Amino acid sequence: MLKRHARAACTALAAAGLLLAATGAVATAAPADSADTARPQKSASATLRTADAPPELLVAMRRDLGLTPTQAEARLAHEAEAGATAARLQARLGATFAGAWLDGGDAGTLTVATTRAADTAPIRATGARAKLVGRSLADLDTAKAALDRAATAGTPVRYVDPRGNTLVVEETRPGAAAALLAATGTDAALVTVVRTAEAPRPLYDLRGGDAYYMNGSGRCSVGFPITKGTVNGFATAGHCGRAGTATSGFNQVAQGSFQASVFPGNDMAWVAANANWTSTPYVKGSGGANAQVTGSVLQPVGASVCRSGSTTGWHCGTIQQHNTSVTYPEGTISGVTRTTVCAEPGDSGGSYISGSQAQGVTSGGSGNCSSGGTTFFQPLNPILSAYGLTLKVTGNDPGPGPGPGDPEPGGTWKAGSVYAAGATVTYGGASYRCIQGHQAQTGWEPPVVPALWQRL
Repeated sequence: MLKRHARAACTALAAAGLLLAATGAVATAAPADSADTARPQKSASATLRTADAPPELLVAMRRDLGLTPTQAEARLAHEAEAGATAARLQARLGATFAGAWLDGGDAGTLTVATTRAADTAPIRATGARAKLVGRSLADLDTAKAALDRAATAGTPVRYVDPRGNTLVVEETRPGAAAALLAATGTDAALVTVVRTAEAPRPLYDLRGGDAYYMNGSGRCSVGFPITKGTVNGFATAGHCGRAGTATSGFNQVAQGSFQASVFPGNDMAWVAANANWTSTPYVKGSGGANAQVTGSVLQPVGASVCRSGSTTGWHCGTIQQHNTSVTYPEGTISGVTRTTVCAEPGDSGGSYISGSQAQGVTSGGSGNCSSGGTTFFQPLNPILSAYGLTLKVTGNDPGPGPGPGDPEPGGTWKAGSVYAAGATVTYGGASYRCIQGHQAQTGWEPPVVPALWQRL
């Protein structure tokens, strides 16, 4: 956590569309059965609206990732389709799944790892590359959980690296990782130790990326504007304040107060604003322009991601690992995402956005935006779910609705609910499994978005 007065970082994580078979990426959608074909189905890139990426996001991707606007748009489309393909394969492979990641400047190559040789053919059939490895993602996650329970400041970061099929432990002093492995009885063969000179710290410091102040002093950044019933407010980092902490806006006008906060353990909170403030579906872009938010689908390892904070503005990078654990001086947080995006004090709490898909709020990191660094974000969907919040999004095409002879809508699926991968619902008399976590919204009904739901 970058501990200076609170402000948050707004990050734009690049999501994306059609993966062309010629580039090794995935263009196949899950087969639709006859009950679904009567309703037009949206591709992953159409669902995530990658074509609507704001110009300032494309400019930031050009500066930080070396991409032309055309290349950036293609990358966003590739990332969306690859994320959906990887999610379908993870659901299909189950216990043998060992991770997935994107490579290439345009994110045109999706690789999916498995521990079972028989899985390689169905992986390749989707257009993805297959990699046979010795350890499943579940096995490595189990080993990481044991390390998380005993970690200290000497081993501040732990994560699973799917590319290397290994568990990575960062140590700030020689021998710290070895001591952690010995204390937990962890097989050293599972672990790669990386020496690091800097330990993460909080990024302290109603539009995502705008500054706000706590009790008239500390500064953080707005994550994502939300509503809770008739109340407007925003999601942000838990380390920025505790329940009851008063806030004022970027203009130092009274704004609201923290309603709930968790830190450490997680790094999540939400602020309820007073009647003078209205939630908007935007993140602060380059030069103060508005960048729209259309959903909250988390993107895969290797996907591009951008951040906009009240200290450092727009910066881009890539997602390195999900489900990372970080031990700050204040304690351990788990389930955060590790990125190559830089940040500095005051960016805490701000928004990470991929294309137009909200990803999470800035937690902490190391380094700076002059020499480069590493940052971590708390995924947004768990915040929305924990506090019953609804992400503010721009208008979504609700689609044509049921056609003649289609089953009437109904069942357990509900717009506004947050669904994690693996959750099951019913809709129109059929059952569906969620393959990518998201907050449901009108226009994303299970039969029409195979990038998010798989019919059972």
